[in-house]
Amino acid sequence: MTASDSFIPSPTVSAFHVGPLTIHFYALCIMAGIAVAIWLGSRRWAARGGHPGQVLDICLWAVPAGIIGGRIYHVITDPELYFVPGRNPWNAFAIWDGGLGIWGAIALGCVGAWIGCRRAHVSLVAFLDAVAPGVVFAQGLGRWGNWFNNELYGDPSTLPWKLQIHQMDYTTGSAVTDASGAPVVLGYFQPTFLYESLWCLAVGLLILYVDRRFSLGAGSVFALYVAGYTAGRFVFELMRSDYANLILGLRVNTWVAALIFLAGAVAFVLLFRRERSVALSAAAHADGMPAPGPRPPATEQNELEGPH
Repeated sequence: MTASDSFIPSPTVSAFHVGPLTIHFYALCIMAGIAVAIWLGSRRWAARGGHPGQVLDICLWAVPAGIIGGRIYHVITDPELYFVPGRNPWNAFAIWDGGLGIWGAIALGCVGAWIGCRRAHVSLVAFLDAVAPGVVFAQGLGRWGNWFNNELYGDPSTLPWKLQIHQMDYTTGSAVTDASGAPVVLGYFQPTFLYESLWCLAVGLLILYVDRRFSLGAGSVFALYVAGYTAGRFVFELMRSDYANLILGLRVNTWVAALIFLAGAVAFVLLFRRERSVALSAAAHADGMPAPGPRPPATEQNELEGPH
C-alpha cells in the first residue's frame, strides 16, 4: 500500500448488545474519561489537603449536571436537527448518538461542582484547579466516541492519515451497507477528532508540568486549562466540515472558542501569582470547620499521585 492509499479506518459499528441492553461506544468513551478525571483529580485534591473520596462525592453533582448542560448547549445551537418537519424531537434526548457541547458541559458542570463543594464545605476554586488536567484528558478520551460514531471530521483529504467515514445508521448502531453488503463509505477527511484528542493530551501534560514547576496561583490552573483547550479548539473548528450553524461565516463554536480563550488567558494573567489553592481556606478553619488533614508540600511526586 502506498502513502496515497493509506488511511485511518473508522469503525462500522457504534454499539453492541448485551441481552436487552444496547451499549454505545460513545458512552463508554465518556465514562472512561470521567473515571480518569476522578482518579487524577482525587490525587491532586489530596495534595491540596483534601479528604480522600471528596472528589467523587463532588463529581456526583458535577458530572450529571455537566452531561445535561452539554446536551442542552448542543440542542440549543443545532435545533434544526430535532425541531423541524421530518425530524423527531425526542431524539434531543438520544445522547448516545453524539452531541455534547463542551461549553454547556463545563458551565453547568461548574454549577454542579459548586453545589458539591458547598455541601462538603471545601473550596470550589481548589477543586477546579485539582480536576482541570483530568478534565482535559477526559475530553481527549471522549473524542474517540466521535470516532466510533463516524463524526467530527474536517475537509476532504488525501493525506496518508486521512480518515475514512462511513454512512451510519444510529438506530441499528452500524454502518449502512450497499447491495453487496459492503459498508457505504462517504469519503476521506481530515481526522479532526484525532487532532483534538492529541491536543487535549498535550494541554493536560502542560498543565501538570507548569503547575508543578511554578506552583500556580489559585484559579490559574483552571484558567490555563480553559485557555489551552480553547486555543486548539478554535483551530479545529476552522478545519471541520461537518454541519454547523454559522455566524458571519464562521461556526458558532469558533466564535465561542475565541471568546472563551480570551477570558481564560486574561484570567490566567491575573491569577497565576496568587497563593496556591487549598481544599479548605484559613477562613473556614477560623469558623470552626474541621481541617481536611495535613497538606504536603507541592512536589512533582505528590501533585500527580497524592499522598501514599
